[in-house]
Amino acid sequence: MDIEQQLEVIKRGVVEIISENELRKKLEESIKSRRPLKIKAGFDPTAPDLHLGHTVLLRKLRQFQDCGHKVTFLIGDLTGQIGDPTGRSEKRKRLTTKEVLSNAESYKRQVAKVLDINNKKLEIRFNSEWLKKINILGLLDLTTHSSVAQMLAREDFKKRYLSGEDISILEFLYPLIQGYDSVELKADVELGGTDQKFNLLMGREIQKDYKQSQQVVITMPLLEGTDGVQKMSKSFGNYIGINDSAKEIFGKLMSISDELMLKYYELLTDEDLNLVQQLHPKAAKVKLAKIIITQYHSLQAAENEAGEFERVFSQKEIPQEMPEFKTDSKKTVLEILVQSKIVLSGNEARRLIKQGAVSFNNLKIEKEDFIPQASGILKAGARRFLKVIL
Repeated sequence: MDIEQQLEVIKRGVVEIISENELRKKLEESIKSRRPLKIKAGFDPTAPDLHLGHTVLLRKLRQFQDCGHKVTFLIGDLTGQIGDPTGRSEKRKRLTTKEVLSNAESYKRQVAKVLDINNKKLEIRFNSEWLKKINILGLLDLTTHSSVAQMLAREDFKKRYLSGEDISILEFLYPLIQGYDSVELKADVELGGTDQKFNLLMGREIQKDYKQSQQVVITMPLLEGTDGVQKMSKSFGNYIGINDSAKEIFGKLMSISDELMLKYYELLTDEDLNLVQQLHPKAAKVKLAKIIITQYHSLQAAENEAGEFERVFSQKEIPQEMPEFKTDSKKTVLEILVQSKIVLSGNEARRLIKQGAVSFNNLKIEKEDFIPQASGILKAGARRFLKVIL
């Protein structure tokens, strides 16, 4: 690809490039020297599973690979034990080495679903490789690359400081250590979410202090979860995991709003957005679900789920397969919904009942203390079914 073609691919869905002129120059030098750019993105393994929010960055890394550049998928096994303070209103709980390494191994298996794992296009690194070698003098030297005033200028730190919340010195070190990763990797470009901008820019500054060419910073939007409000996160219960079953992925994607659907198309697919907007919202969501399921499962799984959706919702039939829940004549419908895990929380169950979106054997449930007196089918929302066995 020539420079303009590469830029067109790279800029899709991007929030900010610091700076585009620098990126253009690096691409020019790459073509002249036939040296692929070193593209870096770091992931702290704080949970075992990757979700679609993570794949926003992974897909952008894949696009750089397709443009002929080499990607470093950096697993922050050491920084993961510190915990990124970004967006936090309180101190993070530190993970154990065992927890971090277990999650890291899970990450390595999952990235192959998105990235080209050819070793000429991808390297997977752990930042403990170099960070464990830093002695106390090296660590003290690293602290000279920033100031307390700079750290407190961060919005999250500023809020915590003004509200009297504790900020550990360890958390102050996180951006410096992440920035030093870029020095070790000699990164030409680093990708991250918009919430990572401070940390990414720190990498540029530390590279400058080490007399290196400064990396270009590219920020990507944060993908909202299925609630359309909070960023996708397992802790918020609004995530779609790439290891989720095809049925789960289809159901979750069909539940998102029409506005969020377009953002998912932009960040998670290569589809022409103008053509997508011409589709009926329902058809567009089905197509989106099929694309995502095909990528992480198979085309056959996608077709099966689309067929099941059509059978259940267009023909008003009950699905052929559904989870079962054994109960007694004392449990309320609210307790059954929560304990069976077909809803995320008691609050969601109450909301669905209040909206008239819960039924038992086709009878609408109006009170959360309703107790089923016989076996039957419990339906929550548009496509969640549960076989209740008394």
